[in-house]
Amino acid sequence: MTIPKRYEITDEQWTRIEDLFPPYRTGRPAKLSNRQAFNGVLWLLKSGAAWRDLPERYGPWKTVYSRFRLWTDAELFEKMFESLIDDPDLENVSLDSTSIRVHQKATGAKKTPAVSSKTKPSA
Repeated sequence: MTIPKRYEITDEQWTRIEDLFPPYRTGRPAKLSNRQAFNGVLWLLKSGAAWRDLPERYGPWKTVYSRFRLWTDAELFEKMFESLIDDPDLENVSLDSTSIRVHQKATGAKKTPAVSSKTKPSA
């Protein structure tokens, strides 16, 4: 078992989804494996970087991008989500019950000018 780098899937995770990927269609064998390209897509999505900033260990960014487009058109990510939805890991779920009070004027309350001490009626 290899230890995955940051943002990459584990061997166990890969075995659960590898059959969902569409078969390679050209006569030549692919130089880039689906797992390597998928890890590249995950790295991009989680890091927020641009396609051209993809590290070389994932292959050429244009190849990873074209695989991503093929997988998107084949609705691979929807199929993956449907097959994995029965077993949520809840790793990235964050529940928070804090509330922030807002000044009454920020909520749309009527804006009236403040009464100065000079115009206040005397008691």
